Amino acid sequence: MSERNDYLIEKNPLSALTIFALPMIVGNLFQQTYTMADSAIVGRYVSEQALAAVGASYSFTNIFIWIAAGGGIGASVIVSRYFGAKQYEKMKLAVFTSFLSFLVISIALGGVGLLFGRRIMMALNTPADVLDLATTYLNIYFLGLPFLFMYNILSSMFNALGKSRIPLYFLIFSSVFNVILDYILVTSFDMGVAGVAWATLIAQGISAVLSYLVFLRTLRKFSVTRTAVFSGRELAAMAKIALPSILQQSTVSIGMMLVQSVVNRFGSEALAGFSAASRIESICVVPMVAVGNALSSYTAQNIGAGKKDRVVTGYHAANELVVVCAVIICFALETFNHGITTFFLADNGTPTAIATGENYMIFMGWFFGLIGFKMAVDGLLRGAGDMKMSTVANLANLSVRVAVAMIFAPIYGIALVWYAVPIGWFVNWLISFLQYRTGKWKEIYSASR
Repeated sequence: MSERNDYLIEKNPLSALTIFALPMIVGNLFQQTYTMADSAIVGRYVSEQALAAVGASYSFTNIFIWIAAGGGIGASVIVSRYFGAKQYEKMKLAVFTSFLSFLVISIALGGVGLLFGRRIMMALNTPADVLDLATTYLNIYFLGLPFLFMYNILSSMFNALGKSRIPLYFLIFSSVFNVILDYILVTSFDMGVAGVAWATLIAQGISAVLSYLVFLRTLRKFSVTRTAVFSGRELAAMAKIALPSILQQSTVSIGMMLVQSVVNRFGSEALAGFSAASRIESICVVPMVAVGNALSSYTAQNIGAGKKDRVVTGYHAANELVVVCAVIICFALETFNHGITTFFLADNGTPTAIATGENYMIFMGWFFGLIGFKMAVDGLLRGAGDMKMSTVANLANLSVRVAVAMIFAPIYGIALVWYAVPIGWFVNWLISFLQYRTGKWKEIYSASR
């Protein structure tokens, strides 16, 4: 194994995490770019209701994105450990087991989404003037769910092997292609919301297939004797980490979906402004998620290599990266909130929509460090296989956000929806950090071998 693949184990922790996280940050920013393009193009060239429809769908579809990402992260922890320990035969078995498992899961979830998507949107109090548009978007989205899962699992597998640049290249291609298709299908073919949904499906599908072909070529470099393609034992080991990881990763989105039902009651104008601001929030969260995921792979590889002391040093380095990102985000949102909001709405924006988007960003700009610290400590615990308390912490986060929004927003106004967010993040971080301080995470991997 070359030194290039060993850098998470050998290099200075801050340098290693930065090298590993940067491609994920750039890649995820590109991924968010085409979701942002969906909103901006329909908001500027179709209508405010179209923007609200895509926004209303987003909190629901984001759950499936995080199921795919969380499952991939859980699987990559197992693959990273085998990779760090140079157990390549077990590594390949774990890889193929994850592929088959998540293919079946994605098809099943896509079917559920097609059957119940409209009913769920109705249950979330989606405004009547955007319900049909939101349903159209969702139905096309669920057709492409297997491609979404395939790409996210492949990205996690590349990351587990220390090759986080490869998913970046495919994300850049997919994002640029998606934005071009968005514009053509909406402005030239007048397909509206359906156009941006089809653009996403086509771009993700092509990227997923190409990623799979490249990954198979990468995997051939690790010579082993003939191996099986599925193992119930490996699936159980991955599920032990993946299921809590899915719960953790989807907690924010589940909370957003439930909170969305509160926002929906304020009408399509407020929903449009909230949708625009939520897209920006998703972009701001990207570097924090990347740092947490980088620390997860870093922790898993170093524990697999028997270097537990490097994990603590890596955790401190991750928090330093969070502070830098939080300062940049705060400056951007406090300075450019008006321009960002009008980018989505242009001349179609009503005063209510614009004010909602601006107020959300002005408030939230000061608090993204909290989710960064939360993601870092959760990533460490996840990489070590210590899932119990971090799962409790994420459930507490969800409970606080939903409770505050649902109880107080109808009484005191829509601003209580975003006031609930940093409170939930802080509760999450505090519980996970106290678990980290116990040091129990250091013994879990040894006990499970």
